[in-house]
Parts: sequence; C-alpha cells; structure tokens
Amino acid sequence: MTGKKRIVVGMSGGVDSSVTAWLLKQQGHEVIGVFMQNWEDDNDDEFCSIKQDALDAMSVADIVGIDMEIVNFAKEYKDRVFSYFLKEYSAGRTPNPDVLCNAEIKFKAFLDYAMELGADCIATGHYARKLERDGRHYLMKGVDETKDQSYFLYRLQQSQLAKALFPLGDIRKSEVRRLAEQAGLPTAAKKDSTGICFIGERPFREFLKRYLPTSPGEMVTPDGKRVGEHEGLMYYTLGQRKGLNIGGSKDSNGEPWFVAGKDIPANRLIVVQGHDHPLLLKKTLTMADLSWTLDGAPEARDYQAKTRYRMADAACALSPVIDGQATLAFSQAQWAVTPGQSAVLYDGDICLGGGIIM
Repeated sequence: MTGKKRIVVGMSGGVDSSVTAWLLKQQGHEVIGVFMQNWEDDNDDEFCSIKQDALDAMSVADIVGIDMEIVNFAKEYKDRVFSYFLKEYSAGRTPNPDVLCNAEIKFKAFLDYAMELGADCIATGHYARKLERDGRHYLMKGVDETKDQSYFLYRLQQSQLAKALFPLGDIRKSEVRRLAEQAGLPTAAKKDSTGICFIGERPFREFLKRYLPTSPGEMVTPDGKRVGEHEGLMYYTLGQRKGLNIGGSKDSNGEPWFVAGKDIPANRLIVVQGHDHPLLLKKTLTMADLSWTLDGAPEARDYQAKTRYRMADAACALSPVIDGQATLAFSQAQWAVTPGQSAVLYDGDICLGGGIIM
C-alpha cells in the first residue's frame, strides 16, 4: 500500500485491533477508530464485556493518537446474524455466527459506514493476508498458522476484499503482544475473547433458553436403545462428549459417549460409544449457500479443506457446482462433520471460499 491513506480501523478493545491501529498510524496514515456495538440486549449482564471493551478501545485510541467513534450496529446484527443463528439452532443445526458477522457486519455495515466517512479502506485485526495480482484480490492464510483466521473470512467478495486491509497477516501473535507492550498499549496482556461474540463467557444453554423453547427427548443408540434423556436437540452438536450425563450407562466396552446424529422428526439424540465410531466419520459432504472469494466457483479438481476452525487442512476433491450445491470428497474420513458449520476450501495458502455443510 503506497501513499498516505484514510483508514478506518474496527476497534474491538482487544490487542489485535489495538496493534493494527498503532501500526497504521506509525506508517503515517490518517487513522480513525470505530468500536462496533453489535449487541445490546443485556449490556449490564455480568458476562457482557462490551462496556469494558469500549473503554479499552478508547484508551488505546488516546495513546495511539487517533479519533474514535462508537457506532451501534445492533439492529443490523439482530436482523442479519442473530435471526439466522436462532433459525439454524431451531432446525437442529450448529451455525457459525462469526462467519456471518464478518460478511454482513464488519465487511458490509461497517464498511459502508467507513466509506461514508471518506475512508480509502478499512482495516481489522484478523490474522489473514491479501494478495493483489492482475486486478484480483486473493484472500490468503495468515503467516501465523496457529492464529490464521481466513476460515472466518471465506464469504468475503472481491468488492469487500478490495477495500480491506489485514496488517497482522504477516505477523505472529507473540510479536503482536510484544509490539503492544513496546507501544505501551493497555491491551498488551489482555486475554483473547473466546466463543460466540454475543454470548461471551455466559452459560450457553441458559442463553439459548431465553430465545428458543426447550423440547426434551430421548437419547438413543443407533439401534434405538434408550440410554438417557436430552434437554433439547439445539443444545448438542455432532462429536460432543461433555454434558451428556450418561457416563453410568456405558456398556462393557467402557468407551465414552459422543453425539453422532439428530433424529429431528422423532426429537431423538443419537449417541455412540468410541471416538472413532463409524457414524462419526465421513468421507464426503455436501455444501450449499456457496460463496467464492474470486467471483465464481473454482474448477472441479483436488484442493484442501477445513470443516471446522483449527483443524489441519484435509485433501479433498471438489465436484462441479449443481443447483447451487457442491460436494467435497476427502482422501481420509473426517471426524464429526457438522451440519450448519462451514466447509472452507483452500488451494495452498489461497482461501477460495466454501459453503454451509448440509
């Protein structure tokens, strides 16, 4: 990036966005910080960190020497992200709202707002890179493979990537912490946020109960033997081991129990024993609601893919897209492939896009 630019940085109150703003300011750009308030249902809840995060972002802006605004995107978030989240859980699937938040809020609502401020581009603290070649913008993995966040950005389009900067893409997390300390930023040692943004550290089941009715039912083995009772299918995800409360029901093999499927019509949770039970392993998956970073589906051939964040790339073959759907056939069976989650396709370090697992 050459020349001085007006760059609007999404400030979260965490160390990554803090260092992003500091780096761009050091490079001589005109930097404006924006703290996105995407949730307001329970700002006074003991588990909600929005107020503290906003204060931390303001402290950072003061030290870096930039203006900062707090902008409320709660309505857009509820309409575009949270409603989808509830709909998916109601249908027994396990959505990834952070993927949708990036596509609909950070790189749409926030991007639009930044353009109104006269920005040349926006910047975020994501660990990803962007490569521009022959007028095309390639979304690339971050250099720090333990922190790479391209998985969460796979729904970004060329128009969004063209206006996006990822200053941390070439930096390792340990170096980001060191830079924050060197710059005297108050977020240098702040713990990384985990979990779904609007749920934070609060108990997940208690949160869902506020919005969706519970419907308990039977927990059964694949052959229909009853081994317990579930609290509601929405609370469980494929591969889940904790919280099943059927430890005493183990048969002679003594293996732990895992969630292997959901019988939605009968409201039954299917559980199996053993981490490598055949029902937990899949060599193919179908994905829909496809989104491609390079404006068009890649050619049908061999690639790599992730079916969840933090898993190693797995070799696979992409089928041609038919009726808005595509199939991935893996060289080795994948564990606990979960409907509602995202399958993300890679060609080496290039993130090509992906879709929602059916």
